[in-house]
Amino acid sequence: MDLPLLTDRTAIALGTGFYAAGLLYGCWSLVFRRRYSRLASYGLIAFGWILQTTGLFLRGQATHSCPIGNTFEVFQFVAWSCTLLYLFVGPAFRMSLLGFFTSGMAVLLGVLSLVVPAWDSALRVRPFGADPVVAIHASLALFSYGVFALLALTSLMYLLQHRNLRRKQLGGAFALLPSIVALDHINLRLLAVGTALLTLALALAGVHWQGHPDAVAHAKLAATVAVWLCYCVALVQRLRQRLVALRFARVGLLLFLAPLLSLWLVNSPRRSAAPVEPTPAQERMP
Repeated sequence: MDLPLLTDRTAIALGTGFYAAGLLYGCWSLVFRRRYSRLASYGLIAFGWILQTTGLFLRGQATHSCPIGNTFEVFQFVAWSCTLLYLFVGPAFRMSLLGFFTSGMAVLLGVLSLVVPAWDSALRVRPFGADPVVAIHASLALFSYGVFALLALTSLMYLLQHRNLRRKQLGGAFALLPSIVALDHINLRLLAVGTALLTLALALAGVHWQGHPDAVAHAKLAATVAVWLCYCVALVQRLRQRLVALRFARVGLLLFLAPLLSLWLVNSPRRSAAPVEPTPAQERMP
């Protein structure tokens, strides 16, 4: 079926709109103290994710690779990964308000990437070359960033729940928050999964580096390794019971600044010049 009006950016923008609807619904429930429907929130976010997936799929068809070739796509991929994890984790742990926080994260990353045209100036044909190892490495690294984004959200939920317990404010929509014990366990699992994925991504980068030592950008590798070290230290400290409870939640939230700051280095122009292909929107320009 040919849908000429549904371009990649249009689908992604519509997906961001549904994420915004989920966020506004959560805000309405909190402000007016109305019943927060987990099903309604989940439906809005799920439909937004389907539209975002459609947009990224169209991008992938245009570049014949994973759509993470420029800053716009990187931000969208991180938001997509975080939302995908929520769609699986949220219902499993009965975390009603996680959808509210996830939609907020997706709207922030989505709107930020959409309003900066320079981040999406062009699509590159096969931005990672012909070696699939490089594309898998980049995809795993960014997916781990999505896990860390979800960790930041659940850490924020822990901090809010801790604050409510201290002030004995147990009513309203925040009564839907899981216990701090459950959130602490979820934070540990997310930290372990994200660190494992990033470890695998770096291992693949090492394999590629051995065969192509001149093709690896040292600044990008250093930025990714720095993020990996930060989360590895946090995981070791948590397993040794030196970073627990409130301190662990604060670290889980603040550490997400490291992946965000590294995205510009990781997505800086590659050494090897790749052919540039205009986006569909650019093709229609006179």
